[in-house]
Amino acid sequence: MAKTLKITLVKSPIGAVPKNKKTVEALGLRKLHQTVEMPDNDAVRGMIHKVQHLVSVEEN
Repeated sequence: MAKTLKITLVKSPIGAVPKNKKTVEALGLRKLHQTVEMPDNDAVRGMIHKVQHLVSVEEN
């Protein structure tokens, strides 16, 4: 089974840089405390790194 990451939006992107807002949206996060599961690959890891101050991540 491929590894996945649980990504939860813990801080609102309202005051964030527009590029960070788009990254949060691209991760599939729309509402505060919403959790999505994404595959553990370099592209997703890079997106998480850009918005690490807005999300929390758990490895599965």
